[in-house]
Amino acid sequence: MNALTIGKLASATGTKVETVRYYERAGLIDPPARTEGNYRSYRSEDLERLRFIRRTRDLGFSLDEVRALLDFAAQRERDCGTVDQLATRHLEEIDRKIADLTALRRELAGVIASCAGGTMADCRILEAFAPS
Repeated sequence: MNALTIGKLASATGTKVETVRYYERAGLIDPPARTEGNYRSYRSEDLERLRFIRRTRDLGFSLDEVRALLDFAAQRERDCGTVDQLATRHLEEIDRKIADLTALRRELAGVIASCAGGTMADCRILEAFAPS
C-alpha cells in the first residue's frame, strides 16, 4: 500500500482528521513520517492500528483501555487472559449501564403514563421533575 495522507487515513477509517491528530498526541498512533512538503505520511500498519483503535472505541473502551489492548496485541506470545479480564470488566460495566438505563426508562415511562392532559398547572410530568 502506498503512503497515506492524514485525510485518506481518516477517510479510510471513518475518523475525523482532528481525531487522528489527537490519537497521535495521546500516544496511540506513532508520529508519522513526513514528506518533503512536511505532510504526514502514514503506512498500512498505521491504517490497521487506527482501525483497531476505532473499533475498540466504538465498543466503548476508554483510551487507557485501548492503550492497554494495543500493548497486549504487541505481545504476540503472551497469554491472553489479561485481555479476557479487561474485556470482562468492560462487559460488566456495560451491563451495569444497561440496568441503570432500564430503570431510568421505566421511571420516565411511568411519569409519562401519569399524564392526564390538561393545563401546565396540573401537569404530572412537570410535577415529577420538580424538586421535592
